[in-house]
Amino acid sequence: MRLTQGKAISRAACAVISVITCWSLQVPLQAQEIYDVKANYTKAEYMIPMRDGVELFTQVYIPKDTSKRYPIMLNRTPYSIGSYGTDNFRSFLGPSVDFTQEGYIFVYQDVRGRFKSEGVFYHHVVYKRVKNSPRDNDESSDTYDTIGWLLKNIPNHNGRVGQWGISYAGWETAMGMIDAHPALRASSPQGAPADQFIGDDYYHNGAFRLMYAFEWTSKNARIRMGPTEIKAKQFKYGTSDGYKFFLELGPVSNVNKKFFHNQIPTWNDFVNHGTYDEYWQSKNLLKDLNNIRHPVLNVVGWFDAEDYYGPLGIYYTIEKKNPVNKSILVVGPWMHGGWASLNGDKLGSISFSSKTARYFRKNVELPFFNYYLKDKGNLKLPEALVFETGLNQWKSYDHWPPKEAKTKRFYFHANGKLSFAAPIESSDKAFDSFISDPANPVPYTAEMRTTQGHLWMVEDQRFVAHRPDVLVYETDVLNEDITIAGPIIASLNVSTTGTDADWIVKLIDVYPKDATNSRMNTSNVRMGDYQMLLAGDVFRSKFRNSYTTPEPLVPDQVTRIEYNLLDKNHTFLKGHKIMAQVQSTWFPLIDRNPQKFVDINRAVESDFRKATHRLYRSRQFPSHIKLKVID
Repeated sequence: MRLTQGKAISRAACAVISVITCWSLQVPLQAQEIYDVKANYTKAEYMIPMRDGVELFTQVYIPKDTSKRYPIMLNRTPYSIGSYGTDNFRSFLGPSVDFTQEGYIFVYQDVRGRFKSEGVFYHHVVYKRVKNSPRDNDESSDTYDTIGWLLKNIPNHNGRVGQWGISYAGWETAMGMIDAHPALRASSPQGAPADQFIGDDYYHNGAFRLMYAFEWTSKNARIRMGPTEIKAKQFKYGTSDGYKFFLELGPVSNVNKKFFHNQIPTWNDFVNHGTYDEYWQSKNLLKDLNNIRHPVLNVVGWFDAEDYYGPLGIYYTIEKKNPVNKSILVVGPWMHGGWASLNGDKLGSISFSSKTARYFRKNVELPFFNYYLKDKGNLKLPEALVFETGLNQWKSYDHWPPKEAKTKRFYFHANGKLSFAAPIESSDKAFDSFISDPANPVPYTAEMRTTQGHLWMVEDQRFVAHRPDVLVYETDVLNEDITIAGPIIASLNVSTTGTDADWIVKLIDVYPKDATNSRMNTSNVRMGDYQMLLAGDVFRSKFRNSYTTPEPLVPDQVTRIEYNLLDKNHTFLKGHKIMAQVQSTWFPLIDRNPQKFVDINRAVESDFRKATHRLYRSRQFPSHIKLKVID
């Protein structure tokens, strides 16, 4: 039966601008247990009015069994809820098929300005602190208004609502936690971005993520002419060689000249705001995570290539600002969204020995929502449930990072050595140097591809280890296991002949020559001497003192660069080695730095020049990597 409070779906809407962020999760689900959704649920579609009169397209699935009341599970997305039409049913409902069979009222909504909803969509619309006016709407208020309408108009609910989402929908979930509706009793932001200049999708420590930003905006951020069911088409690169495509593109300033022609407003926003100005600061989710009163399940993968900074930041911020809140951190060995779409037993060539994602769905996610929305079961989740790669085991902690983890430093030494011993050399020649050439940047992957992908997060780094512009340091063969748990900090003392430079540090697990007995080996890949990327990130030197006010480097002056490669829980096994690689380009994952202090997004080809970079490793300037080690 169609409720009368919602207006007809066919109502015309005004033209709007569609501008969104975060990867659209389109990984096909693994084979699920067959469940006849149509036989067990009734589906209805509504246009739900918001406080300013804009109406949002919403699908509601209600169990046909009316003998009991059900909680509501809400998912809000800019990537199209799909399955449009009351006779067109999803294959399963909720975060996993287990929820479908468990029995909930499932609600899916196209967010403001996207697909079949009315209104204007803005890229991560700013949270408005004052909400006493009908015009004061944002994703927090839209969530609140949606829940209020559902409670008044959808029958047979038990008065409790849960919200979940991955990637952008994870951000929507986090926004729903702010000024939350009283009926919202449990939230699970998963792979959610939080600050996209500091560490999520589009910039990392001030360095522009060219390949991802180009691909995402070209597909998702074009102007829309009105409500639609049609998804945008993928950009046609005309080649499978992304490295060549972006190198021939030239400076970032050429994108509009050659391809976008100022028709993609979000791209213009990204390149017009090349510092941490009000545009980015206002969108920082973390500043608004106050008074979060209901339980939160924070989920992310160790190898998330899109939004790894955000979920950790959300967890840490809730812990700091809302210490009495029940906030749980779950991290598994997954790529972006892999916990929902894959078995989780491997990623690329790396095996994790068990179906970790299935474990999460059955033993963590479902019990969490059942407990808080149905009073079902006895929830025994720890503060932090994390998967320790290397030993391939789930670990429970009452604090993250673990309190027992102690800071240790791996120092860079001459002849490519890496060790706990601090350098004793005092010579002013205690450094390693290389020439960085923007015309021949270090590739980020050996794959032939035009889009970023996911497997590079654990890729064998031997494909660049012998390049002259990659510095390589490694330990002796380990005579015992070394377990790290917590943030990884790169602390470099560097100089350059230019006035700007990027620094990329990668932490790598080197497999033994005979890796057949390795607990992370796969049967179909030769793993001997495999250099598994464990962690890596970039820092743009001009932001070393301030993200808002960049400063040039002084040529040939030793400068300290320190930044966070973010958290890991990994055991380097006995017989393996620990390696660090240091380089200055990571292309086309990261745009090329001209190595001249300029506005890089407006640089021209003549601005790009070679530079000689030095990494110091003396007693006076001890470059190193700080790790949290569990003895």
